[in-house]
Amino acid sequence: MCPSQKMNQIVMEESQDSDSSDSSISISDSDEEDNEVNMVSDSDDNKANKSTEENPESEEEDEVIKAMRLASKKKSNHPPPIKMEEDISTLSFHPHEEIIAIADVSGDVHLYKYSLETNACLSTLELHTTSCRDVDFSHDGNVMFSVGSDKSIMMSDMETQKLIKFYEDAHEHPINCISVVGEHLYSTGDDEGNVRLWDPRVDTQIYKARKNEDYISEMITNEEEQYLLCTSGDGSLTTFDLRKRNFLMQSEEYQEDLTCIGLFRHETKVLVGTNKGKLLLFNWNQFGLHSDIFPGPKTPINSLVPITENIVVTACDDGVLRATHLFPHRHLGIVGQHENSSVEKVDICNNGTFVASFSPENDVRFWNIEYFEDFDKVDRKHKKHNSKKEMKNNLPSSKYGNASDFFSGLIE
Repeated sequence: MCPSQKMNQIVMEESQDSDSSDSSISISDSDEEDNEVNMVSDSDDNKANKSTEENPESEEEDEVIKAMRLASKKKSNHPPPIKMEEDISTLSFHPHEEIIAIADVSGDVHLYKYSLETNACLSTLELHTTSCRDVDFSHDGNVMFSVGSDKSIMMSDMETQKLIKFYEDAHEHPINCISVVGEHLYSTGDDEGNVRLWDPRVDTQIYKARKNEDYISEMITNEEEQYLLCTSGDGSLTTFDLRKRNFLMQSEEYQEDLTCIGLFRHETKVLVGTNKGKLLLFNWNQFGLHSDIFPGPKTPINSLVPITENIVVTACDDGVLRATHLFPHRHLGIVGQHENSSVEKVDICNNGTFVASFSPENDVRFWNIEYFEDFDKVDRKHKKHNSKKEMKNNLPSSKYGNASDFFSGLIE
């Protein structure tokens, strides 16, 4: 069941005590090897000013640093942490409401209503007999999908919070991830590399394949629902044609696990994170070999989430959430940090104000990223399911629709 009110009160008090030091972006990264931006030093200010005088093109980059420094000085403006009693296995934001689903290793999914002042547990759904591995929502937010190591798929109605469809033994092996592809299509991947497509209107899978030798870590599609891209622990990116319902191609095999994936640059670029801390960039429709590779934090990247068309936040094994600008490549700084613990998953809320992450310490933390809105030509990338269909999810003060890329002036 939900953690007690007393536990929530203790967590809120701890959060209030730490507000003075827990800012939306950290001052600097202690790991010098990450080569990330130091945003406090007065000498850096002098260097930035001097650089601007010598090179006017660097002025926009200096504005980035100034905005992030300003954000780091502000008091944190985010919901308090949520402390769970059971080990957390995953989390996912609702695409339209201020609700976050938190799953645990006992198979339960806890639904929380979050706000700046407090977090309220709406209900606990006892769904899986063993660990719930992944949770996703239908595009309209009316149905919650969940999968687990018990090999089952659950569909729950968000209004009644009742189970509406149940696939027992949907896979022969524990299911690791699920992705809602379209209104009548979703995909699942398991520990042995099996991928299956499902139509919730029927009781059996409509397509299945096994092209990977290890677990499927994450799956995504584009707005046109043309291809399904799957990252795997065997080190390859596998692509399926959703329209023809067949296997399309598989990338070369990298000597590292491919752990997470995201779309950027209006779905023209695919970014893949690895367990060796690298970011592999693929061109859309060229999934066989990466076009570029970015040096990362030299620690496993467990999860990533697009913040804009050009900026990614990565969740790493060293407990740090990092913001990285991809075009041109530049480490911007630290968004948040779980002390003495890895970050297992990061997700972004429906209006792009917060990202949430969790660690093995069983706490979910929220980080305010609203300072990205301070720049001109913001092209937000915080839509939960695709980037263009629902522009109403732009930040409330944003007046941009299909604006040019975030920081586009840096590459012109």
